[in-house]
Amino acid sequence: MARPRQFDEENAVTSATHLFWRRGYHATSVRDLGDELKLTPSSLYRTFTDKHTLFVRALDRYRATESLEARRRLDATDRPVREVLREWLLWLVTCPADGESGRGCFVVNTATELGTTDEKVQQRTEAAFEVTRQALRSLLAEGRDHGELSGDLDTDAAAELLFTTVLGLRVRERAGHDLEHLTTAIDFAIRTLGPAPAASC
Repeated sequence: MARPRQFDEENAVTSATHLFWRRGYHATSVRDLGDELKLTPSSLYRTFTDKHTLFVRALDRYRATESLEARRRLDATDRPVREVLREWLLWLVTCPADGESGRGCFVVNTATELGTTDEKVQQRTEAAFEVTRQALRSLLAEGRDHGELSGDLDTDAAAELLFTTVLGLRVRERAGHDLEHLTTAIDFAIRTLGPAPAASC
């Protein structure tokens, strides 16, 4: 009979996620993972095959939690669109995971580190980015359709602008830039959506 594992595999993936998030893929060694997960190298390879496989699982874990939480916040369309956008953008730069600030976004960090050099990883980062883009497009379209935003607003272009702003905010948060400056950028980005349409008599 197979010997039962003496650890929780899902908890191990969670721990690996936080380690990769802090240090990145290349700077995290198998020894580092073994120390963090309390596994010998042989046990780690037996359970997860290799470092890359574990990294992909860690990225999937992050997407299933942090990325979907962002989309949930953008789905809150029972409030004014600009308010939802501002609160979400501020949340991105003021909600350190486990109280640890300056880590940025694991997906953005991974995209900037590995770029297009890893097909499996790129598929996942692009999928995560598209979730954000689609959530932005939907929110903007709803604001336009309900008269909160201009009827001639190009929601696709506006979503791309806001998405690019998101990436910049994530990088600047990781670089430790002052929140006041980030808030200034957020408020200006929202103003680019234009003034609210005048109420009809």
